[in-house]
Amino acid sequence: MGPTDQDPGREQDVDATDVAFTALLEDSAEELYEQAPCGYMSTLMDGTIAKINTTLLEWLGLSRRQVVGRIRFSDLLTVGGKLYHETHFAPLLQMNGEASGIALDIKTADGQRMPVLVTSKVKTSDNGEPMLVRTTLFDARDRRAYETELLRGRQVAEEARLQAEADRRRLQEALAVLQQSLLPAELPTVPGLEASSYYHIASPDLLGGDFYDLFPLGADRWAFFLGDVCGKGPQAAAVTSLTRYTLRAAALHDPDPVTVLTTLNTVLHERYASGEARYCTAVFGVLSPGSDGVSVHLASGGHPSALIQRADGSAHDLPTPGGMLIGALPQAQFTPARTQLLPGDTLLLYTDGLTEARPGADRELYGDDALRAFIAAQPPAGPQALVTALTGLLTSFGDGLDDDTALLALGMPTRLPTPGSEEPT
Repeated sequence: MGPTDQDPGREQDVDATDVAFTALLEDSAEELYEQAPCGYMSTLMDGTIAKINTTLLEWLGLSRRQVVGRIRFSDLLTVGGKLYHETHFAPLLQMNGEASGIALDIKTADGQRMPVLVTSKVKTSDNGEPMLVRTTLFDARDRRAYETELLRGRQVAEEARLQAEADRRRLQEALAVLQQSLLPAELPTVPGLEASSYYHIASPDLLGGDFYDLFPLGADRWAFFLGDVCGKGPQAAAVTSLTRYTLRAAALHDPDPVTVLTTLNTVLHERYASGEARYCTAVFGVLSPGSDGVSVHLASGGHPSALIQRADGSAHDLPTPGGMLIGALPQAQFTPARTQLLPGDTLLLYTDGLTEARPGADRELYGDDALRAFIAAQPPAGPQALVTALTGLLTSFGDGLDDDTALLALGMPTRLPTPGSEEPT
């Protein structure tokens, strides 16, 4: 058979193959559209959905009959998405004929939000008239943070920011009032004694757990305490309130410092034994002013030792070793200590926000030794002067001070010479 001869059977086979291949291409194109890894839709110029693929319907949890010709593209969006669509997406599409990579959220049938990246392009007729909008949606759930920022319009974001600032101010005002209710409005005047206090709030957005008080016991005796509740926030505030009133009530019943702390330990442990453990550290003491000085009897439970600045300029701890956390165990050991404050001496109690500060570029722990050295360097001018100096120290720490700090200083003023008398040489 020559090269120009034709084989009718072979020609029929070729025609059949062409037909089958064409059918396969058509079937594959339709399947690619319906089962694509992204969502496809075509909408009329008013947004009504005219065509949608199976992938997007499965994301939405809707049937084709519920969508095509019945709802608009914007109906698939969240409230914020609708606002962004109307104010940004639709105008951009109208002006440019396309919009690419816009972050939006679509609503699924079960009420869930699904983040997507949307690209739309307007299809026009031969004479340039817009006919429909073709849209592709990509699943962007792994890019939630990025999309959220893109989703918001400037006006919505600004309104949200202003509302958040207003809410924060109201919260801070409420927290400040509550914080003050957990502290004495002012320290009482104690005959023959000078007292001074200071409270540093690390964050106006969080309730602190530091506390202190000074109150009369009668018969020329005065009780004082200072401590720190574990944690912050409303739960810590509740423990602080319970602690303060328990210490006051226990002291009026039996002012022995160890007994008072033991009572507090029992109350806290029984109150929180069935839930999340709550505990605190504290120093409780009794002052007995006299003509020659002030007798101090105190006990400590897990709290930093009190410091004494003597009239001669020296500074040292009043050791209370072995005192245990209050409320952590059903039975706890508390360590008592006694001392005498003479004219010019000052007793300082503080919470660990002071010594655990990390000031400076190196962020090294300030520590107990540095505090003793600082106090020893201050002239022995009484509680108010010492608290003022410590307040300046706390301010100098800047953002290195990230915890609340309470200070309570008690002392006996230096005797002043009687008018007309001579100073001893």
